[in-house]
Amino acid sequence: MPVGEPKPFRPTREQLLAAKDRLVADVIAPDLDVLFVGINPGLYSAAIGHHFGRPGNRFWPSLYLGGFTPRLLTPFEERELLHWRLGITNLVARASARADELSERELIAGAAVLRDKVRHYRPRGVAILGVTAYRTALQQPSAVLGLQPELLEQAKVWILPNPSGLNAHYNQQQLGQLFAECRLALVPGTSSTQEASQ
Repeated sequence: MPVGEPKPFRPTREQLLAAKDRLVADVIAPDLDVLFVGINPGLYSAAIGHHFGRPGNRFWPSLYLGGFTPRLLTPFEERELLHWRLGITNLVARASARADELSERELIAGAAVLRDKVRHYRPRGVAILGVTAYRTALQQPSAVLGLQPELLEQAKVWILPNPSGLNAHYNQQQLGQLFAECRLALVPGTSSTQEASQ
């Protein structure tokens, strides 16, 4: 773990309760291959200050199984994603216990902020983690998983399932396969047999 990185820890109940409405800093830089967009941070993620932090969230294993990273990262290593031209942001910045606590207005406002980020940082692709949130935020009620016909500020858009452990529609193997399909579509010069470059 790089010097200066916080050591992994599990938040207490009090820390979780105090994390409501807290923000988690984006992992972002110019010219990424893929900017992953979560719905909003959960309380666990906000308490530890890292994206997709709750044990049982399948984002990090899905990134690895999908070939985006050459090894399984922990949330505390999220800044290493920039090395592989990957980043993370959220549609809505504030933390909540559940994504369904967000209002339609918040999601739509979040889409406007996302457009600004994409315009500024110019990722080649944007992967939205949650089809229902995408439908609401981008006002595309008939959107389905996969590549979208519309660009987002010149970036290709791919919708992936929400990797939360609460989403029982997809198992880990299925999520890994869907992440691999996303990588093939959005990352230049990749093939189905290629490992993520180091």
